[in-house]
Amino acid sequence: MDIQAEKLRLIEWLASLRDSKTISELIAFKKSKETDWWDEISLEEKAEIEEGLVQADRGELVPHKQVMAKYDKWL
Repeated sequence: MDIQAEKLRLIEWLASLRDSKTISELIAFKKSKETDWWDEISLEEKAEIEEGLVQADRGELVPHKQVMAKYDKWL
């Protein structure tokens, strides 16, 4: 795939768009790529992730199979 040619095709397509809904969706997509997911989650979620990292550093890990067996009834 020639990435430069694809970019040019996208630019041409974008320039020809007349559908405001599609343009709005593209703007939203662009914004979603500009933000870091870490900045979008709650303080509680951040604290739980950080706690999990500390536990992992201490070797307090649960094998994937064991977790899946425990939560299999909800999957």
